Amino acid sequence: MAADLSWEHDILELLGKDVMVFDPEIRAKLSKDYYWYSPVLDRQLKDIKAADGVALVRNETEVAAVLAFAYSFKIPVTVRGAGTGNYGQAVPLQGGIVLDLSRMDQIIEIGEGYARLQCGVKLGTIEKTAREAGQEIRIYPSTYVKATVGGFVSGGSGGIGSITYGNLWDGNVLEAVIYTMEEVPQRLVVKGRDLFDYIHNYGTTGIMTEVTIPLAPRTAWTQLIVQFPSFEQSMRFGEALAADETIQKRLISPMEWPIPSYFTPFAKVIKPDMAAVMVEIAEAMLSKVDTLAQSYDGHIGHVIEADKYRRTIGVSDFTWNHTTLWGMKSDSTLTYLQAGFQLSSYLEQMRMIKQQFGDEVLFHFEWMRNSGAITPTCLPLVFYKSEERLYEIIHYCESIGVKIFDPHTWVLENGGRGEVGSMQRRKRQNDPQGLLNPGKIICEM
Repeated sequence: MAADLSWEHDILELLGKDVMVFDPEIRAKLSKDYYWYSPVLDRQLKDIKAADGVALVRNETEVAAVLAFAYSFKIPVTVRGAGTGNYGQAVPLQGGIVLDLSRMDQIIEIGEGYARLQCGVKLGTIEKTAREAGQEIRIYPSTYVKATVGGFVSGGSGGIGSITYGNLWDGNVLEAVIYTMEEVPQRLVVKGRDLFDYIHNYGTTGIMTEVTIPLAPRTAWTQLIVQFPSFEQSMRFGEALAADETIQKRLISPMEWPIPSYFTPFAKVIKPDMAAVMVEIAEAMLSKVDTLAQSYDGHIGHVIEADKYRRTIGVSDFTWNHTTLWGMKSDSTLTYLQAGFQLSSYLEQMRMIKQQFGDEVLFHFEWMRNSGAITPTCLPLVFYKSEERLYEIIHYCESIGVKIFDPHTWVLENGGRGEVGSMQRRKRQNDPQGLLNPGKIICEM
């Protein structure tokens, strides 16, 4: 605990011991996230001091009370959902209060084509409830069982379903309730392009307490593992499947060998030395996908029928950043990158990277849509040797036109967010003292 916590007694009187927690083990646990995916961040953040206190809020009234109190004492506030982020989003770099929103977990309304939710609802709960009502989530991360909807919107970007519906900025957030960090916090209802300042912002521009997301009609999904003699064949198949708008799909995830060998639950059905594509399609599309796979010298190696969807381990549990996790379980020297390849030249870019680095870089792609355009997004596994070598690989990729969204930094500008000028202006407006998750935007104030 900080040497001077002159505010501890006052905030306990305000919120009570059920909300405000100072236990050292709880503070340490809730001051971390999954930054250990990155050996760079693990080195930089593992010894960061825990927050001075944790606010386990249950409603918007308590959120506003914490923010008003923190403003008056100039205490930093770092918001947290389930802590499944990979970039140190939920790590309080300057101590202060961790604002844990996981107890705000009510599904407020499931309507026709939308779900209105408190930000602490787990995505797996939303998906189950929506499917019972004949609908389903449009996009979600591979961590959906644990991840909260507010955490996903505030720290994520895309996921399963992005092959059809794009990323979070592509109309996958309809509305949000935001609290500002001021003497009297404002409750803002944000829609349209104004939402962009709060998507993937790590809670730096305001505290999201409620979010409305669109829902799609429920589909009976069949899951496949499709295998190919070469990775290039698997990528050509993936591109063709992505482009075929007559085939309804939720996932197209190609991986080069030996990545499929890391998926031990599928060891009996994955053939060695072959590329694998994890696929989710509408069950009526199976014959069309089989024919398409054969045209690229591939075959369907495993089928999980639609009636077993969510009742057994599925192919999506091995995609997006769960691919990285399975790799790290097999070999602790593995880490990853996030890369955007060009549709017109991704095969040539792949060949150049392989020529330069060989199997030091293992390809794992996710076909998705970005602003409506088919995009080959890559989360390659990298055998980590040193930080210098990692950035040598990054700089080479950038030199051949592959855009890297660096997962080894907690700084928004340097990682997955890119240009943040609008967010900086919003931060100055909503957080005039710079107390919301400080250190996550370079030029904050």
